[in-house]
Amino acid sequence: MAAHTEQEFKIFMSQLKETNQSLNFFCDFDKINSNVENIKLSLCMLNSLIGSTNLRASVETIWNRDKTAFNVMDILIAVRSEGKKKVLNSLGECVVLDTLFHSVDGVMEFLTDTGLADVFQTQKITNLVDYVFGVETGLDSNARKNRSGHVMEDVVADLFADNGITYRKEVYSSEWSALTQALGEDEKRFDYVVETPNKIYLIEVNFYSGGGSKLNEVARAYSEIAPKINAVEGFEFVWITDGIGWNSAKNKLQEAFYTIPSIYNLTSIEEFIEDIK
Repeated sequence: MAAHTEQEFKIFMSQLKETNQSLNFFCDFDKINSNVENIKLSLCMLNSLIGSTNLRASVETIWNRDKTAFNVMDILIAVRSEGKKKVLNSLGECVVLDTLFHSVDGVMEFLTDTGLADVFQTQKITNLVDYVFGVETGLDSNARKNRSGHVMEDVVADLFADNGITYRKEVYSSEWSALTQALGEDEKRFDYVVETPNKIYLIEVNFYSGGGSKLNEVARAYSEIAPKINAVEGFEFVWITDGIGWNSAKNKLQEAFYTIPSIYNLTSIEEFIEDIK
């Protein structure tokens, strides 16, 4: 027998939210500011390159005072290399980007070939601290894809807390030998675990505002793992998901909906909360 009816699935789909993004979603300014502060001293030293009429001489002055100031220059081109980013140098050789900062010649090559030399000398920017704050803000936008999932987790955590539900976060299946036997070698980490006198709920949480192959993979994976967990006495798999991205993977979600008894969105989660209170 299917875990849910077709009508229940239609209701579930009609409740999916377009977004879970509030205004504080877009930029983590605390992290941005921290990243800038960590290299602020070096950036202030490099500020002396702006407007220089003899760029090499200015580079040599900084080099003789503190050559490590140049180690932060990768961020000026919106790159976090950390010794891993490889580029072709002026000779066509493949080198690690950071190695260009190990000599004055390398620094000059970096400044000239990236175009920063012209930017500095024509004073297209006036302060590297402000400039890097902008770069960090742009780079932080790359974290938004993962941040959406974290926002969903926070929403669920707040709902649990508001309703006096005790939970644990990021718990591994290896804590229970019965689950280890049921899942075999596939150790699983659950977003949340709620333990009640009668049952232990193992909870996965996600939100998808856009489509993609990942949604099909997630639905398939949860459809496979839920019956294994639910077959173990005293355990139940719970999936809390939302987002109109599921419209692009409706068929796979429907299969999962018919397989997983405890599947909720941000509207129906109240039913789950009432069940475990």
